[in-house]
Amino acid sequence: MRTWLKAVVAVGIVLAATAPGLTVTNGIPDGNRHPYVGIALQPAAGGGFYVCSGAALSPTKFLTAAHCFDPSLPAFVSYASQPPFTVVQGTVHNDPDWCPGCGPGLQGFDSHDVAVITLATPVNPGAFAALPAPGLVDSLPMRTEVDIVGYGVQGFIRGGGLPQQIFTAIRYFAPSHLVQSNNRSSLEFIKLTANPAQGKGGVCFGDSGGPDILSGTNVILAVNSYVTNGNCAGVTYSNRVDLPEILSFINSF
Repeated sequence: MRTWLKAVVAVGIVLAATAPGLTVTNGIPDGNRHPYVGIALQPAAGGGFYVCSGAALSPTKFLTAAHCFDPSLPAFVSYASQPPFTVVQGTVHNDPDWCPGCGPGLQGFDSHDVAVITLATPVNPGAFAALPAPGLVDSLPMRTEVDIVGYGVQGFIRGGGLPQQIFTAIRYFAPSHLVQSNNRSSLEFIKLTANPAQGKGGVCFGDSGGPDILSGTNVILAVNSYVTNGNCAGVTYSNRVDLPEILSFINSF
């Protein structure tokens, strides 16, 4: 297992090519702040591994994004904050209403982008995340503080060709805030700022499915779904988990 995990790091971990994944930029190593946030891996057909993040809701229930993995194949989860990773095998369950390209407007990327990985062996990471009350997001004001946590790209090295991703597979944390607006084309998603000039972090390639946590709590508002540009700047979009039909799916496990 240790050799296999070293091989994962050596190849840089292949990012999911079928959809824009995410991770934390302008952040700091998370350490033990959010022990329930984990990394999920699935072997890729061309070599390496697809990578996403997620959060433990119980010893056997790991919340992530539906676009991350093929549900016909096992995924592997670890709660270590950095390599080497000791992993537990799990089964991927996508929301039955997940539909890539079926949403309206910019959020047409997908709909119901939520998945649960059920672990074959129970794991206690030291704490667990909590689901929100139905409709919680609608009660939150503009600029509500949100904690974003994930593994993967922390930034880019520029100059001399295409930008190179800075990827360490270390769990990172950064503050962000909610962007509430009246021009949302879909009530299924929230927008988060990714503006480092304001001292805020953002999400980028490698952290789809990672939790957006109401600051100062362990309550998950949404799971990271997609970015709007290759620089992982501006705003990012996350699928709400406080919607009744999403909560019903998650709680079915």
